[in-house]
Amino acid sequence: MMQLASKVSYHVLIGLDGSRCTFVPDKYIAWHAGASRFLGRDRCNDFLLGVAFAGDTNIAPLTDTQIASALEWLDSRWTRYRWTPERMTDHRQASPGRKNDLHPTEWSRLHTAIVARFGSAP
Repeated sequence: MMQLASKVSYHVLIGLDGSRCTFVPDKYIAWHAGASRFLGRDRCNDFLLGVAFAGDTNIAPLTDTQIASALEWLDSRWTRYRWTPERMTDHRQASPGRKNDLHPTEWSRLHTAIVARFGSAP
């Protein structure tokens, strides 16, 4: 997804029905985080993959189908990229004060589903 006016892009967009549309392949940088910091590193676009969800989680929660689709998308990358639940974040954490998605309740719900699916860090 590319918003030309804001020059924002994501690797994947997950629709309300769980469908996924890849906009930027994993090996390329997507411009989703902007000025950001996570795990002691700046410029999160350089090392994080950006996932966007259709809808506004400040108005309506993620659908169960969106969460299932996100887990499926993560599944094919989890071992390859050596991810752990602690390496998962949202814009609210990586760009505090600048971005406010996902709603904290929905981020917690998604992160809980990630831990349930993949377990906690070793």
